[in-house]
Amino acid sequence: MDVGGRAGVFWRWWTAGTTSQVGSAVGAVALPLTALTVLDATPFQMGLIAAASYLAWIVIGLPAGVIVQRLPLRGAQVGADLARATAVASVPLAWWWGQLTVAHLVVTALVVSFANVLFDVANSTFLPSIVEADQLQSRNSLTSATHAATQLSGPALGGLAVQALGAVPTLLVDAASYLFSAALLRTLPARRTDAPDRWPPMAELIREGWRFVSRHPMIGPSMWAATAMNFVCGAQFALYPLYLVRELHAPAGLVGVLLAVEGVGALVGAALTTRITDRIGTARALIVSGLVTVAGAFLIPLGTGWPAYAAFAVGNVVFSLGTVVLSVTTRTYRQIASPPDLLSRVMATVRFVSWGAIPVGGLIAGALAGFIGARATLLVFAATLVCAPLAVLLSPVRGLRDLTDHDAPRDAPPRVPVGS
Repeated sequence: MDVGGRAGVFWRWWTAGTTSQVGSAVGAVALPLTALTVLDATPFQMGLIAAASYLAWIVIGLPAGVIVQRLPLRGAQVGADLARATAVASVPLAWWWGQLTVAHLVVTALVVSFANVLFDVANSTFLPSIVEADQLQSRNSLTSATHAATQLSGPALGGLAVQALGAVPTLLVDAASYLFSAALLRTLPARRTDAPDRWPPMAELIREGWRFVSRHPMIGPSMWAATAMNFVCGAQFALYPLYLVRELHAPAGLVGVLLAVEGVGALVGAALTTRITDRIGTARALIVSGLVTVAGAFLIPLGTGWPAYAAFAVGNVVFSLGTVVLSVTTRTYRQIASPPDLLSRVMATVRFVSWGAIPVGGLIAGALAGFIGARATLLVFAATLVCAPLAVLLSPVRGLRDLTDHDAPRDAPPRVPVGS
C-alpha cells in the first residue's frame, strides 16, 4: 500500500474511533441519568452500574488478546461496535415498551464493557498494520489528544442532548455512533493472517503473552510504572468529588470545571509527547514523565480556600500531562517491539494488569478515606506513586536514551532523531 493509501486508511480508522468515542462520552452521561431520573435508582444500584462498566477488564482482560488473535482483526472491531450499538439501543426500546429496569441497565453496561475490551485490544493491534513504524509515535499522540478532546467535549454534549431530548432518547445518539463506526471500519483493508490448522490451548497462549511482557526488559518495567499510575488514578476517581465537595466546600459548578481540567493536561501531553521524545529520547521521557506525575499528585491535595482550588487544577494538569507522555511512549514501543503474532496478547496483558489496578485503587482509597479523610488519603497515594519512576529507574531503561536502543546491535550507528 502506498503512502497516500495508508494515510487514507488511517484517517478512516481515526474517524471511526473518534465518532464512537464521542458517542460513548455522551452515553456515559445519559446512562446514569436514565437510572436516576427514569428509574429512581438507589446509590447501591448506581454503584452496580458503574462497577459493570469496568468488570470486563478483570474478567477477560487476559483472554482478550487470544480472542482477538483468533478472530479476523477488522471483524472483531466491527462486531464489537455492533454489539455495543445493540446493547445501548435496547434501552430506549425497553423504555418505550414499559419494560426498562435497573437490571437491564446493568446488563447493558456489562455488554458494552466486554465489547470495549475486545474493541480496544483489536484497535491498538490494528494500528501498526496501517501506519509506518516511524509514524506510530505521532499517530498515537494524535489518538491520545483526540481521546482527551472527546472526554472534554463529550459530557457537555451529552448534557445538552439530555436536556433537549431526554436521557433515554439520547442513548440513540450513542448507538448511532457505534453503527457509523462499524460501517466505516468495514471499508478498511482486512489484515491477512495465516491461521494454524489447530490453535494451542488458550491458557498456553495467555502464558506465552505474560512471559513475553513480564520478562521483557523494556515492556515489563513500563507496565509496572503504568500500573502504579493507574492505581493512583483509581484513588483519584473515587476521592476527587468527596475531597472537593466535603473538604474544600467547592460549589457544584466549580467541581465540574476542576474535574475537566484533567483533559487540558491530556491534550497538552499528547501534543508535546513527540517533541519531548525527539529531544531527550523515549527512555529518558519515561523517567521524566514518572517524576512529573509524582509532583502533580503531591500538588493536588495541598492548600485551603482558593489556593487549594488552584493547586488542584495545576496538579491535575501536571499529573495528566505526565501520564499521557508515558502512555503514548510505552504504547508505541509495544507496537514496534512486539512480534506480530504476540501483539494482541501483549496489549491485552499490559491493559489487564495496569487497568485492573484502577478499581483496586478506588476501593482501597475509599476504605482508607473513611479513617483519615480524603486529603490525607490522596497524599498517601501520591507517596505510593514514587513506585512509577522507580520501576523504570531500577531497570535497564535507566541507561538508555531511547527504548529501541536496547533492540539495536551494539555496533549499530547512532540513531538520528526523527525531527532532524
